[in-house]
Amino acid sequence: MSCLEYEFLGIKVHAFTIESLHRQIEAEIKNKQKSIIANHNLHSLYIYHKNPKMRRFFAQAKYTHIDGMSIVFLGRLLGAKLERKHRITYSDWIYPLLMEAKEKDYRVFFLGAKPEVAAKAGNILIAKIEGLKLEVAHGYFDPTPGSEENNKVLEGINEYQPHILLVGMGMPRQEFWILDNYDDIKANVILTAGACLDLVAGELGTPPRWMGRIGLDWFYRLITEPRHVWKRYLIEPWFILILLCKEIFGKLNILGQANKKESE
Repeated sequence: MSCLEYEFLGIKVHAFTIESLHRQIEAEIKNKQKSIIANHNLHSLYIYHKNPKMRRFFAQAKYTHIDGMSIVFLGRLLGAKLERKHRITYSDWIYPLLMEAKEKDYRVFFLGAKPEVAAKAGNILIAKIEGLKLEVAHGYFDPTPGSEENNKVLEGINEYQPHILLVGMGMPRQEFWILDNYDDIKANVILTAGACLDLVAGELGTPPRWMGRIGLDWFYRLITEPRHVWKRYLIEPWFILILLCKEIFGKLNILGQANKKESE
């Protein structure tokens, strides 16, 4: 299945909607592929430019969907034909994704969150989606490759052989863990899921839908979790602004040179 790919601010993203992403996941599973489907938001954009390991992770990913209206806005400003429907965030997506998994009889493994939160979220999901094949394991373990705890986590995943593996251990820990263990993971589609289990368990507040639709969910998080996200929303955007200015000036310079050649 084809999907438009855009490149701006040094990153690549794919213009998936929830429906087209479901079809892509279905194709990966039918073809018995092992593929990473990553996501980009402002925070990952910042880490991507600051950390070479994060760049290696995204180079390994087969597709990258958009998780954040800010990426949609930036892409549109730089000429990408992106719309609100191309923003796929887990607060909107987790239940449609798992309903799709239930209907297609996929096995799903969810790795992440604190032990009590992971257990609570797993119970909620199974109760809400009757017949869902789901295993959940917490993300508080030693992720060092070769460690006893890490090996045990891999054994649990590989015994279950999930069609979909969701890794929600926070950014960039989840991306680094996938990159470090990719060759040893037996799963078809590997997704990065951030704090999704915390959302399901009610440990994190969900912004009003009107705030999400206009891209102000970040403001809700800043108000409700200031100690956790202040740097992400008050410091990192200045770096993104510099990237944006450089790209705009670069495009204007290229355009100016092209016009100059035409006039000569």
